[in-house]
Formats: sequence, structure tokens, C-alpha cells
Amino acid sequence: MRLVTYQSDHGPRVAAVGRHGLVDLNRADNALPSCSKQLLANWAELKPRAEAALESGVGGVRESILLLPPILDPGKVIGVGLNYTDHARETKMTPPDKPVIFCKFPTAVRADGDPIVLPRISQEVDFEAELVVVIGQGGRHIRRARALEHVAAYACGNDVSARDWQHRTPGGQWLLGKSFDSFAPIGPALVTADEIAEPGNLDIQLRLNGRTMQHSNTSQLIFSVDFLIEYVSAVCTLSPGDLIFTGTPAGVGCARKPPVFLKPGDTVEVEIGQLGILTNPVVAEEK
Repeated sequence: MRLVTYQSDHGPRVAAVGRHGLVDLNRADNALPSCSKQLLANWAELKPRAEAALESGVGGVRESILLLPPILDPGKVIGVGLNYTDHARETKMTPPDKPVIFCKFPTAVRADGDPIVLPRISQEVDFEAELVVVIGQGGRHIRRARALEHVAAYACGNDVSARDWQHRTPGGQWLLGKSFDSFAPIGPALVTADEIAEPGNLDIQLRLNGRTMQHSNTSQLIFSVDFLIEYVSAVCTLSPGDLIFTGTPAGVGCARKPPVFLKPGDTVEVEIGQLGILTNPVVAEEK
């Protein structure tokens, strides 16, 4: 099922995309949550009701709507660095023997169609196409063999990064360099995990103004989705709605000669097989 969050007259609500168009699941069946995090936390139990609600077409959203990030206020936005061999090679770094983990502030999350805002205090803003994992059932010390049971959905993501902050500030400010507002767009929708048979075999690409900059497959991940969930949950409890950006393949702007950084007027598209196309325009921060 494809899920979005939209702004209604009564606040944010989750809807599903089907043959009847957009269906507000809670309006079709008031036993279903109106919040995407609550729905995904109990997806295994609620899936049959959600499918029936979507098929009914009751609660169709007919008016023009504002799409919001499909997950609002995620508790954690976890990133994985150097998780494709070709990307490690192009950045002249040794592929790690353990995952490189960082975080992005939740205030960086944006929706499909929202602008990526170039901050006045950075001149080297880069793009990174990524498969995003959405946690449904939370937990700590999750075993790898059961890890995919804790995934509720997948989405396209763009781990936008200010390279001058990330690489040339004291200590290397990965957190701040990757956490400017708007630096974590995801979408265009969440695709529930039951529709993705093999997350480790999805084509992934990024286009900048129609030009392909990154093109790979998630089969090239150094650390798979199940491994990452086991690894991270050994440290912290994963909660419903937490996001994991799983890493980017080769082709990022900072590794090109000459470098290619985002500029106002650009359009960035991230496309992942079975998940759709995430599209975001690029604008300058207002003075």
C-alpha cells in the first residue's frame, strides 16, 4: 500500500493511494488511526482493515490538498555513511568494516515537492539518493533474522549535505552539515514493506535537472537493511516512525571534477524501483 500524509481542515491525516484516488483511511474506517506512525506501528494487525477501507473508496479526498512529509516528527533520523563500495572509492575512503552511523535532526524532514533550501552559510550543498527504511514495530536488541519484521515501509530519500560544514569544520560536523532545515526530503509516498519483496535489489538513481548523476542498485549496499537494524538497535531502542537513510551510491557532486553543487533553480529527482520518484526544487534561503 502507498501511504501519504496530508493537511486537512482538522490537522494532518494519513491517506492511501488506490484506484479510487486518495482515501482517508480513518474516515473510511474509524477503527484505523489517522496518524501514519500509529498505523505503521500496528500494520500487521491493521493491514486487512486498511485494504478494505482503501477498496471501499469511502473517505475519498477530493479537494486539492497539501502533502506533508509522510512521517511527521520522526523520533530519530538515522543516516549511514559510506555504505556503497563505489561511493567509498570515489571519496577515496576505505570501505568500513562496521557501519558509519550519524543522525539528522527531524526538522530536516520534508515532503515530495517541498523545496530544498540552500543556507546562506554554506556554498557546497550536495545531493545523495538513498533508500529510506521506516520502522514500524519498535524494539531493542533486534536479531538480524527478525529485523525485516520491524520494517513497516520504504521510501525514496535525499540525504542533502553541506560538504563545507561536514568536512571542513572542527571535528567534521556531520550532524550539522546534514541537518539544515529541508535537508531530508522523503517520499513521494511510503510503500509498505509487504509490497517490497527484496529491499536489497532495487534500482536507485538521482537526476539533477534531468541529467542522471547517480545510478546503482541496493544490491551494492555494504551493510544490508537487516544488518543495520540489528546494529543500531544494539545501541538504542528503535520506535515506530524512525527513519534510516541507508547510504548513497557513487556520483555525488563533491566527488566530481569539477564538483557539482546544488544551486537555486535546480530540480532534484530520486527514483527507486517500486517506490516512485521524489522530486524537490532547489531555492536560496531568503535573506
